[in-house]
Amino acid sequence: MSEGLRLESLDELTLGRGATLETLVDRSALGELATSFYDLFRVPLRIFSAEGRILADASHPEPLYVYLDSLRGARRALADEISAVKAADPGVDGDLVIPSVTGGVYRVVAISYDGRQLGRMVFGPFLPLAVREPPGSLLEIDPELDAEQAAALLAKMPRARQETVGQIASHLQRTLDLILFSGHKALLTSKMHLASVRESYRELEAKSQRLQEAYDRLKELDRLKSNFLATVSHELRTPLTSIIGYSEMLVEGIGGELTTDQLEFVNTIREKGDQLLELIKGLLDLSKLESGTMRFRREAVDVTTVVSDVLTTLAPTARKKGVTLEVAATPGPHTVWGDGERLRQVFLNLTENAIKFTPSAGAVTLAVGNGALDAGDGEDAGHVLFSGTLPAVEVRVIDTGIGIPEAERGKVFEAFYQVDSSSTREQGGAGLGLSIVKRLVEGHQGRIRVEGNVPQGTVFVVSLPAHQERVG
Repeated sequence: MSEGLRLESLDELTLGRGATLETLVDRSALGELATSFYDLFRVPLRIFSAEGRILADASHPEPLYVYLDSLRGARRALADEISAVKAADPGVDGDLVIPSVTGGVYRVVAISYDGRQLGRMVFGPFLPLAVREPPGSLLEIDPELDAEQAAALLAKMPRARQETVGQIASHLQRTLDLILFSGHKALLTSKMHLASVRESYRELEAKSQRLQEAYDRLKELDRLKSNFLATVSHELRTPLTSIIGYSEMLVEGIGGELTTDQLEFVNTIREKGDQLLELIKGLLDLSKLESGTMRFRREAVDVTTVVSDVLTTLAPTARKKGVTLEVAATPGPHTVWGDGERLRQVFLNLTENAIKFTPSAGAVTLAVGNGALDAGDGEDAGHVLFSGTLPAVEVRVIDTGIGIPEAERGKVFEAFYQVDSSSTREQGGAGLGLSIVKRLVEGHQGRIRVEGNVPQGTVFVVSLPAHQERVG
């Protein structure tokens, strides 16, 4: 809890500021309380705030005061009297008796709580039991006063002993103490809750600010990383292309005949150069995908044709390793709206991986069929108003290889992640291929996932929104 919150709570515990009679006691409840006392004792009662605002009025116009208000001279005297009563300050625990020109009295009693005056109760006017005849102050209040009428009306005023009114006031004070305690408790609970909420909000806002700053820093680092990769990859590709080109010329004998050992060395240089060039191309593609600068040349693409072309390209590699490679397509069009070259890159990478991780005598199958995507996943979602799914073309790359542990399947699409990251792993690669594949598929508003292939192997499932001809 902060220092400001702690001081504010301590201040409210002692009603140091802010708490008034109106905030601690409901005004309508205060009125009902005053009315119940008036009904019991028939002594007029008004309750005022510390600032002089009337909060409860349990009284009825006394006939004598109504009559006096009709006389000009008496009206002025009563106005002065009422002003004096309203301005009377009994102090924190005070009790004042203020005489009236009629012979009656007002009793002003303080309403205090926790050592602080919150308001006052005004009882009266009422007649003490000793008053039987109109006093001189009443008879002399106005020349037009009818003495007999005034005496008759005076007899109708409520009478009470001072001791009785004192007991009523004391009882009402104790009642108010209980009400004020409950009100103070509720107010304090509410204030502490609000203060706690404000403090929690302040802490949450501070944490949110720190998280935003951390996010901005990470975003900037990611941008710098992408720019660095793009710059380095671009600068590496130019000299590497020269290395590969010159190694090819040496193999072809342009620089003179090579010995068997020399030819083997140059072939190794060219092979490793090709591997490095593929890595650089992967880094450049990843950089473009992350920055959003990669352009897709979209058109209607037959996925079966793309997959068949991939099979033709990789057939020698599969045959050399002793892996059966085949395409299985269901009848019907399998057309998507996309970039044919980028889709070829997707299936070439997945198939090449499948062959790489499938042992001799194994099999890799590229199954093309129909499937479905959630309506919110495809670019044509707006054309399917009453369906939760979109028609899709589904390609499953199935192998009988070593498989991917279930715990690792969600991580294989992360850049530079490898299931076997040991220095002695059998298969090479930088771990960029699947990350690029995932981004290319999502760039076509598609989805890719990994499934197991019991008892062994892996299934990569690519779902792409089917191309639908628009009518009109």
